[in-house]
Amino acid sequence: MRKSNKFIISFNGQEGSGKSTIATMVSTQFKWPRYYMGQIFRDMAKERGLDLAEFRKVCDNDQNFDKKVDNYVVKLSQEQDRFVIESRTAWHFIPNSVKIYLKVETSVAAKRILKSMSAEQDRSNEDTNLKTIESIKESLLRRRKEDSERYFSLYGIWQDDEKNYDLVIDTTELTIEEVFQSVLRFIESKKPNG
Repeated sequence: MRKSNKFIISFNGQEGSGKSTIATMVSTQFKWPRYYMGQIFRDMAKERGLDLAEFRKVCDNDQNFDKKVDNYVVKLSQEQDRFVIESRTAWHFIPNSVKIYLKVETSVAAKRILKSMSAEQDRSNEDTNLKTIESIKESLLRRRKEDSERYFSLYGIWQDDEKNYDLVIDTTELTIEEVFQSVLRFIESKKPNG
């Protein structure tokens, strides 16, 4: 049972599914803080002068980076009652959170990411080889496999197993607003006292 004073919403999902956009919209809607663990990884990579792909290889051989982020997730859940979090493992470390997973067809994800990378300069350390839809698709599939294997070896969990989540939405053919409204309705149905 979720304690009535705590209400944490955790997001996970596939790259390009819209999870960051939706998490931001939910955070704004409820005026709650939003924590994005992917940015912590990007910052750690940047501090070491690595792009994200290079840093992920370092993480494969040094579990301390993952554990540092996961310990931060646990600490947040102990210190704060209401927030939105994007994390590969928050559903596991904050089991009483409302767990939402967004998925998307890989080709659509690659197109969305390419468009986003063209518009944003702050993803420059993402991966130096992401120039075409095909290269992004290859990167996405490789990254999902590596992530899944890493979290299984660390914690014995499969982060993409849909049974781990309270709500799963395929965003492939949905607008951001349609996804947001579905997520919002679900969250409202889970909030204490309605």
